[in-house]
Amino acid sequence: MRKTTRYVWATASAAALVITAAMPAMADATATGRGGHGHGHDDTRTLERYAADTWASLVAMTDEESGLPADNIDGDLETPGAYTSPTNIGGYLWSTVTARDIGLIDRREARERIEATLDTLGELERNEASGMYYNWYDPSTGAKLTSWPDSGDPVEPFLSSVDNGWLAASLRVVREAEPSLARQADELYRSMDFGSFFDPAGAAGLPAGTNRGGFWDAEPSGCSVAAPMYNASGETVFYTCHHYDTTVSESRIATYLGIANGQIPPTALSGTHRTMPPGCDWAWQEQLPTGTTRSYDGFDVWEGVYSFDGMSFVPSWGGSMFEALMPDLLIPETTWGERSWALNHPITVAVQQRHGEDAGYGYWGFSPASDPFGGYAEYGVDLAGMRSDGYTSDREKTDVDIDRPGCSVGTNPDPQFGDGVVTPHASFLALPYDREGVLENLRGIEDELGAYGPGGFYDAVAVHSGTVAERYLSLDQSMIMAAIGNELTGDSLKDYVVDRDMERTLRPAMQAQVFSSSWGESGGR
Repeated sequence: MRKTTRYVWATASAAALVITAAMPAMADATATGRGGHGHGHDDTRTLERYAADTWASLVAMTDEESGLPADNIDGDLETPGAYTSPTNIGGYLWSTVTARDIGLIDRREARERIEATLDTLGELERNEASGMYYNWYDPSTGAKLTSWPDSGDPVEPFLSSVDNGWLAASLRVVREAEPSLARQADELYRSMDFGSFFDPAGAAGLPAGTNRGGFWDAEPSGCSVAAPMYNASGETVFYTCHHYDTTVSESRIATYLGIANGQIPPTALSGTHRTMPPGCDWAWQEQLPTGTTRSYDGFDVWEGVYSFDGMSFVPSWGGSMFEALMPDLLIPETTWGERSWALNHPITVAVQQRHGEDAGYGYWGFSPASDPFGGYAEYGVDLAGMRSDGYTSDREKTDVDIDRPGCSVGTNPDPQFGDGVVTPHASFLALPYDREGVLENLRGIEDELGAYGPGGFYDAVAVHSGTVAERYLSLDQSMIMAAIGNELTGDSLKDYVVDRDMERTLRPAMQAQVFSSSWGESGGR
């Protein structure tokens, strides 16, 4: 790969000084028309400060020559990780555009950063039959990883549908946001065939077709399904045994792009479960759903919902915020899905907020993140996810188990929760739905829990013990950048992603969806 440095990037500390000096200009830019939603000056300045510090962490994570961000970095911004992924790279690209758009860096620096990354992407090893990227690379050399840098354990190179979705979405951002690099970004984007992931036979009970989780191009040690690649390339690959078969999942970004490209049929939106079906045969799921069956283009869909404090909503698999709201950063889901996502997203936020209150945490925002007690963990609202043992919300992994009337008696319907763990990125994802509540929650996490450092909010904090995961994850930081950028610019990232072809093919399919979500007796906001 090319190893030419185009310019000397600022260190994280130097970048922070430049950013701090620029903040009055940023505020002026927002006040004169770039700000999207007409909120108070103090709130805008707070968001700008959060963005400036978050951007500093991404600068510190990114290799100066390759333009690839590490997956993570320690809280002092000194020691980046030795691996990266397509999602990390995509998040860095849209964060760079965001940093430019809100005045953190100038157009030249943004262009040079993006160009460095695109040049490296053009040289990374890929699966030729699909154009897709492998899941792990060395951020310094761009080499595909075959062993983990820290342990030496073997890595079986894998191609993920959802991770390639986030990278491809960022290429759509770049080709519109930076005209001088549009051709280069577009060539990379058009080389990626999402039809390679789409199983037209679908998961069990989903005949409209469903994406697989991904594939290996060599037989892995675990479960796999050998099959000709779905894009008719003729190559045999080894697909995951599972499909991405739930609607409220971050993986829907790959389906959206495949539909926009004409590689996946629009009917694929009927190829996922809102909930698992009703009845005792499916009583392993977290709740017995209510709902109705609707037909879309000849495919029957069980429009099921779960309930929480009188609200009805379509759950995710684990009950986490990023599963529900990450695609909403780049796709205008609430605009195109007026009878689906426009209801479900704010109710999802309210469920997270109510759980924080009901559990006695005093804070909310539950999503997979660094574990304050070491490693990584999947956090969520147990009752808001289909998985029966849940993504739990506390250190103790308290599992809620309620009655399934007529099927089973719950073993833990009214639990006592322990040391709840909140992650700031989950709050930022809720900005479009409760800006005031988000900022209040974040102020407490910063000022009372002390979960803030030189790169912005640390990745997670346990609310009772005050234990902080003093670490930054590239994915979580890039979600924060996107959320702030959209809030300050009036959803510019969505504007970059959407073009006429996407609107023509994807919007009608999304408009047709009718979820059974309802505010119910809660009355809404």
